[in-house]
Amino acid sequence: MENKNISLKKNFIMNALLSMSSIIFPLITFPYVSRILLPTGMGKVSFATSVVAYFAMVAQLGIPIYGVRATAGVRDNKEELSKVVHELMIINLVMCAVVYAAFFVMVWTVPKMASEKPLYLIVGTIILLNTIGMNWLFQGLEMYSFITIRSLIFKVIGLAAMFLLIHSRSDYVIYGGITVIAGSASNIVNLFYSRHFIEFRNLGNYNFRRHFRPIGILFAMNCISTIYTNLDTVMLGIMKTDVDVGYYNASVKVKVALVSVVTSLGAVLLPRASYYIKQGMNEEFQRICAKGISFVFVFALPLALYFTLFAGPSILLLSGPSFRGAIMPMKCIMPTLLFIGITHITGVEMLIPLGKEKYTLYSFIGGAVSDLIINFLLIPRIASTGAAIGTAAAEGIVMLIQIFFLREMIKPVIRKLPYWKAAAALFAAAISSLWTLKLQVSSTVAMNSFVILAISAVLFFGVYSIVLMLTRESMALECAGIIRSRLKRN
Repeated sequence: MENKNISLKKNFIMNALLSMSSIIFPLITFPYVSRILLPTGMGKVSFATSVVAYFAMVAQLGIPIYGVRATAGVRDNKEELSKVVHELMIINLVMCAVVYAAFFVMVWTVPKMASEKPLYLIVGTIILLNTIGMNWLFQGLEMYSFITIRSLIFKVIGLAAMFLLIHSRSDYVIYGGITVIAGSASNIVNLFYSRHFIEFRNLGNYNFRRHFRPIGILFAMNCISTIYTNLDTVMLGIMKTDVDVGYYNASVKVKVALVSVVTSLGAVLLPRASYYIKQGMNEEFQRICAKGISFVFVFALPLALYFTLFAGPSILLLSGPSFRGAIMPMKCIMPTLLFIGITHITGVEMLIPLGKEKYTLYSFIGGAVSDLIINFLLIPRIASTGAAIGTAAAEGIVMLIQIFFLREMIKPVIRKLPYWKAAAALFAAAISSLWTLKLQVSSTVAMNSFVILAISAVLFFGVYSIVLMLTRESMALECAGIIRSRLKRN
């Protein structure tokens, strides 16, 4: 069991490294790309990506989540593992073919898509790449080192391509293609590497039916989730302009990068949680879930508060003065870091391994309905800010519904969360760093914003960490212990 715990820590570190790359790479590329493509070009790519996401959702069904659970439970049996992978891949490929037929029809017939045909065809390759990638297989096998390394390689390729190929406003189609390479092209490697773990020969006696019910529930859940996570962009594109979509996309870029950090631990818990449930190890299951919630609480709160307080310099550094309209949407959307972090534990790591997917579905329906209503009310009035408020409200409702269904199991965890320690640390961090907003050290907007963020981040997160350590907060002490042990080994 000790070896498994070490493995879990290693997986967390590797996934955290991958998550950090989601912050570092945009910090390098987004300031350059956004200044060239401007809100209009960025808005076109963002809108196309959101539309394609709906097609990809249908093609994937509920397999990306279900596949992790299904493979994790049989990973010790190569033949059974191979059979499960074959069955899920065949289902996935059939749906992929059906989806592409509908996609091509719409690209050629819907005016808004037909006018940007090359962009949609390029971005649309995500559908196939996600299907053949079987990322869920490697997650089920807990191979996070492999996932991280191959993802970083393709991100570096994408990074180089952006600086080499994007030079004018008309290059937004190229930008769309590069985002595909950076985000999904690594799935090709997955296909070839999977032969080390599964048989590629026909095993026969396939039982597709056993997957239909859980896939159906997870597909419905994924539908609702994709609808409300992309609804804001789509509704903005229809009800407002590409510029408004560009503003909103700039704030979402920051949110998505930060969410990946907050959920980095939760992502590695799903296969382990599924394995514990399969083996009847209920105490171990509850222990890692409690740790996941504590981690999110301690790490999501400072990120949400910092990027709310320093939304202005963050947007100005990443996107430039032409994106000032993204500052308020970013402030409004930051609470989602905590909401999504919690629901990643309660929904993906608790309800799904327990076989209670329907409750996750109910929560997503509640989020989607609330998002739709709020968007209809606020987008016509305050555009991208209204979309951000709708997203924050939707994610908050999802979290509350999931907590309600798990109330008996997580009540002890919620009681033990370090509310006063976190509040004291956040207050001290805010007071120590807010004065930096008045700094004027450079005549250039980008350099001044960089200096403000550099100084304020060191002060804010430094003071936050010190206060937590002084108050002996358990999660902070455990993370510090892991870091110290890693440094000693190196």
